[in-house]
Amino acid sequence: MLTLDFHPAGRHFLQIPGPSPVPDRILRAMSYPTIDHRGPEFGALGLQVLSGIKKIFKTQHPVVIYPASGTGAWEAALSNTLSPGDTVLMYETGHFATLWKKMAEKLDLKPEFLGLPGIEGWRRGVDAARIEARLRADTAHTIKAVCVVHNETSTGVTSNIAAVRQAIDAAGHPALLLVDTISGLASADYRHDEWGVDVTVSGSQKGLMLPPGISFNAISPKAIEASQTAKLPRSFWDWSEIVEMNKTGYWPYTPNTNLLYGLAESIEMILGEGLDNVFARHQRLAEACRRAVRAWGLEIQCADPTVYSPVLTGVMTPEGIDADAVRKTIYDRFDMSLGTGLGKLKGRMFRIGHLGDCNDLTLMATLSGCEMGLKIARVPLAASGVVAAMDYLGSNAAKPNLKAAA
Repeated sequence: MLTLDFHPAGRHFLQIPGPSPVPDRILRAMSYPTIDHRGPEFGALGLQVLSGIKKIFKTQHPVVIYPASGTGAWEAALSNTLSPGDTVLMYETGHFATLWKKMAEKLDLKPEFLGLPGIEGWRRGVDAARIEARLRADTAHTIKAVCVVHNETSTGVTSNIAAVRQAIDAAGHPALLLVDTISGLASADYRHDEWGVDVTVSGSQKGLMLPPGISFNAISPKAIEASQTAKLPRSFWDWSEIVEMNKTGYWPYTPNTNLLYGLAESIEMILGEGLDNVFARHQRLAEACRRAVRAWGLEIQCADPTVYSPVLTGVMTPEGIDADAVRKTIYDRFDMSLGTGLGKLKGRMFRIGHLGDCNDLTLMATLSGCEMGLKIARVPLAASGVVAAMDYLGSNAAKPNLKAAA
């Protein structure tokens, strides 16, 4: 008989790149009594989260909140803006870009997939020049949207979204820009309005530090205009009725009330720390993690240092060593979960998450577990990554909370 009574001493170290650990403060907020989703208290909560989440996306325009996973928000982005048979230009940077492309095919769209062949394309970010060249060649403007992943969770690569917008503009092309920042939001710098994104897709279980179950579409006026003539079937995902009812803090269906309590708390925590401070914290911890990997003598999956992710670090294991076997050793011995390699990278890498509710000691404990596990698995190490990370963090102290100090 299956038992779920698994409670070893101490806390489980959930160091995958999402879902990320949920802070006690958010768990307490989610434990509030469920209220009437048509009552006045809920309307106030709805207006609070709808206003606050705009600050996280850095937008003045509507953010649609769904009781769904990020996959649902992918579908909402496509179904609200496109029609059957439309061509969409998508860029292959990893497993999740590939899954978004498969969804587009199922929705009767015609995706074109740009990218480098084999694993090499999964080790680098979006090449905006290739997008510009393809759009310049599309003189009939048959391409209706460009879809890219901001922070590719499967590879540890963060692409330059501002450069993609510049490429679309340089080509003089009217295509919409749709961006997945499911694992980037509230961890990596992201600017929906400034970067000219038309639809931004995200989810709750990464930088927002919530359980899975909320997803988002941040939408531009151009995207709203496109939705008025788009022909793909949609009902639950339809923006129009949601945006209208959101004006008074309500939804046209039953929303996930207690997760919205958690979202309100998450937004308060992030804005209380200050978004720029949050981004700087993630960059600092990511650099410490990468220094550990280099000290071990192992290869970082992302091959371009200019697009290293602040959210996670992909670690390549030496030839002949199964990365999943290493992960299992670490899980069995130290009660710590690391991310598996996905798709083309299955068995060739593991992923260390350093996002959300994470600080210096969280990362040091994580790296200690990794280093002990690697030694037990007989992976040859050049030096101690723990010492390298500790030296970096010790000599590069975290900046004080400037917002709090002010």
